[in-house]
Amino acid sequence: MDSLPEIWIGHVVLESDRIAESAEFMLALGMRAVFRGPEMAIFELRGGTHLLIFPRGTVPGGATSFDLMVDDLHAFHQRLSVAGFAPTEIESVPAIHHERFTVREPGGSTLTVLSSHVEGRVV
Repeated sequence: MDSLPEIWIGHVVLESDRIAESAEFMLALGMRAVFRGPEMAIFELRGGTHLLIFPRGTVPGGATSFDLMVDDLHAFHQRLSVAGFAPTEIESVPAIHHERFTVREPGGSTLTVLSSHVEGRVV
């Protein structure tokens, strides 16, 4: 078994004009709340990466500068659909050996969710 990589992403940032709603959305996705306040929210993802949500008066929307991965993309997509989050259809992306879909969070940013590529290794 390969050993764990020595380095990882510590923090990624999302700006939102609706911090409370964006925070609830991240909880519904399965992130772990670390801190929630009116001026900032922090969530932990697998591997210890933290998502920091900061306020911004007007969010331009569009794709985030990061994407998310899950072990079972189809089950995750189904869960989001049932919860009423209206994810796009799953599409295959052979060039990068993934499947993916997008979903819009309440602050207006679009998150891309990809199938996992860790190939059974510990991360």
